[in-house]
Amino acid sequence: MLTLGRRREKKHEIDMTEGPLLPKILAFSGPLILTGILQLLYNAADVIVVGNYAESHTALAAVSSTGSLINLLVNVFMGLSVGASVVIARCYGARDMIRMRKAEHTAITMALFMGIAVGLFGFFMARPLLEMMGSPDDVIDGATLYVKIYFIGMPANMLYNFGAATLRAVGDTKRPMVYLMISGLINVLLNLLLVIVFRMDVAGVAIATVASQVISMTLVIICLLRTRGVIQLNLQECRIDRKSAKEIIRIGLPAGLQGSLFSISNVLIQSAVNSFESVVMAGNGVAMNIEGFVYTAMNAQHQADMTFASQNYGAGKTDRVKKVLWCCLGTVAVIGIGMGLLIRAFGPELIGLYNSEPDVIAAGLKRMDIILPTYFLCGMMDVMVGQLRGIGYSVMPMIVSLAGACVLRIIWIMTVFAANPTQEILYMSYPISWFATFAAHMACYLLVARKKLGKGAPGKN
Repeated sequence: MLTLGRRREKKHEIDMTEGPLLPKILAFSGPLILTGILQLLYNAADVIVVGNYAESHTALAAVSSTGSLINLLVNVFMGLSVGASVVIARCYGARDMIRMRKAEHTAITMALFMGIAVGLFGFFMARPLLEMMGSPDDVIDGATLYVKIYFIGMPANMLYNFGAATLRAVGDTKRPMVYLMISGLINVLLNLLLVIVFRMDVAGVAIATVASQVISMTLVIICLLRTRGVIQLNLQECRIDRKSAKEIIRIGLPAGLQGSLFSISNVLIQSAVNSFESVVMAGNGVAMNIEGFVYTAMNAQHQADMTFASQNYGAGKTDRVKKVLWCCLGTVAVIGIGMGLLIRAFGPELIGLYNSEPDVIAAGLKRMDIILPTYFLCGMMDVMVGQLRGIGYSVMPMIVSLAGACVLRIIWIMTVFAANPTQEILYMSYPISWFATFAAHMACYLLVARKKLGKGAPGKN
């Protein structure tokens, strides 16, 4: 019989191996969508406040142009949180609680060490890397300051993401959402205080972001320590189990490398954007920020696909694994098309919230016109990746993504864009690479599904 404390924790978990799939997928992904939106509000608050209250648009360009670089440095290690989530979810589905606890404590320990290492590297390498990206003279000082302060908070950022990944692996997406709601509110209040009252501009929004990351990390760690459930964190057990670490790295490292490979192509695109004037940089950065709300909603379906596939694969229910894919492809298409067209319809007003300069709005709309109507292709591409990772294939989607989304964009920039260097031609590299990569992922999946999902028991990559 379950104890009272265990029953309370059980209500936060989702058994993905039984019952109808679509309602459970929506119950899992709904809080994830809200969580992603709250995370985006960190940066949105930064950009809106600095765009409206800083002394010039160069401060806005400094903050908005750092995203590609930050993602490049962080994604390799954040990918390991994907590996941790898959391993923990698979153990949960197989009801192997001993292995699951070892994986959880290994993941939290890895997060702390990686956060310190990445933070130090990002802090000391900020300016050289921004110089390599061609950041303009009137932007680079502010961008460097923002990146340095941001990376001071990297240990907290890593611990939150790995802790939240642990909760998601057992179906708990609601509590991380609440924690980000609290920290997001504090982030907005600090932005207003530091930028408007103390006139700290770039430094103010960076400090507010780090403070909010520390708060969200603290809340998720306290949750894991106090839970009565199977994922209760015990600091005395925090050590690296070699078998668990190997499995997390096997799945997570290719996922992280894939994210960084995408970031490399985005850094190249940002470098191409930097070849235009700072007003284009500002418009591009604002449009990217707004588009992020569509992406985070679609990405929730990617995470749902990966987690549901992992639990069911661990339980040996391969027929449900296949059904998960088609459910998530359908939901991500509806979300991507619906949100993309809706946001584009209100594009001028939304960009105006960040910056009211007509030239900035016009530059942002040029990007939106191409990205938003086709963004659902990106979501479908990511869902395919989630399914492959959930059944144990991580190297394959990395290679396909490298060829389809990274190499293809680089070739496009070096050939088509070089011959006709306009914003529109630059942005066309996105939908073309999304479609090509989705098609390649689907072809690979159809090939491996016959072998991997034709058997009842999990196998190895």
